[in-house]
Amino acid sequence: MDEAWAIEDEGERESAYALLQRGQALSRSRHHAAAAIVLERAARIEPRKGSILEPLGRAYHHSGQYELARSTFETLLELDPSAHWAHFALAESLRKLDRRAEARTHLRLALALSPSSELYRTALARLDRA
Repeated sequence: MDEAWAIEDEGERESAYALLQRGQALSRSRHHAAAAIVLERAARIEPRKGSILEPLGRAYHHSGQYELARSTFETLLELDPSAHWAHFALAESLRKLDRRAEARTHLRLALALSPSSELYRTALARLDRA
């Protein structure tokens, strides 16, 4: 059995860092829903830690939990409103939730914060065509 899937004893407590590492390993293995569960535990220990919220939001998004991803990316932006990638990620989650006007706003913000990003420019053009 893969160590990342191991269930710990009730008495054993992992640090936020250990949970973060385990969650990221699960994400790299494309086990996004399992990664979200592990990263949620890390976020309960360190609730406003951007280094945990970013992979948690990604795990939610990649496992189709777009509302949870949206909420997580919004929290990430509360911590750092100038985080262009977080604006992009929030826009992608909003797009999946069919909230296109809000998604467009965040894509424009991402592009304004990082004007050389072809990724953001392409995403905005794709949204404008839809």
